[in-house]
Amino acid sequence: MKRLLITVCTYNEVQNIRLLIPELRSAAPHADILVIDDNSPDGTGEAVTEIAATDPHVSLLHRPAKMGLGSAALAGFRHAIENDYQQLLNLDADFSHSPRYIPDLLKTAETCDVAIGSRYVDGGGVVGWTLKRHLMSKSINTYARLFLGLKTHDNSGSYRCYNVNKLNEIDWDRTVARGYAFLEEVLFRCRQVGCTFGETPIVFEDRRYGATKINGKEVAAALWVIFRLGLQRLAGAPVKIAASEPGPDRS
Repeated sequence: MKRLLITVCTYNEVQNIRLLIPELRSAAPHADILVIDDNSPDGTGEAVTEIAATDPHVSLLHRPAKMGLGSAALAGFRHAIENDYQQLLNLDADFSHSPRYIPDLLKTAETCDVAIGSRYVDGGGVVGWTLKRHLMSKSINTYARLFLGLKTHDNSGSYRCYNVNKLNEIDWDRTVARGYAFLEEVLFRCRQVGCTFGETPIVFEDRRYGATKINGKEVAAALWVIFRLGLQRLAGAPVKIAASEPGPDRS
């Protein structure tokens, strides 16, 4: 069985994380679980530390400040690479990504380098969203396919399983996205190193506790980054991102 690391990036998810970790353990008993927390003031990190005290397969990566989803996910990638994991599976902390789909993702990952839990293939879907959020998600996925040359249907969700050996081929120092656009950029970078992709259907559910971190500022930043990466793709060379690029807001 392949060495599997499950990563969960958190900010103010204490109610969810206490419930999620046992479900992850049930869905993938052989996995190690790494929670990457951005110094949540609600005690998320402390809750994970308590669980880790009795479960050696759970660990916390505490970060000193709110540094953004992109850099948190990248920290998980680096941890998997440095510790010789073979697979990395990432999902949201709020139960919008049900752990019950983990076996399906792992099965899909047997035949590709990046397995995506997809809302936009047959059998997938979303419940609990407003029309505005549906339109926003569909639009950004179409935009990413157009500018980044992606063929996958769901490019903005984080429920994925990666081949860590392929992640290790990517020069992550070239990463330009700090917020939610990192999710599209990862697929762009994976495509550049020849990754194969697969999608398995999931039904995305609205979070159980807490408030969404997605807002207009995040969407604008994501569109800007995807546009610049599209220019990089056309130019065939890195495009410098200005220091004034809008940063992530995960509050």
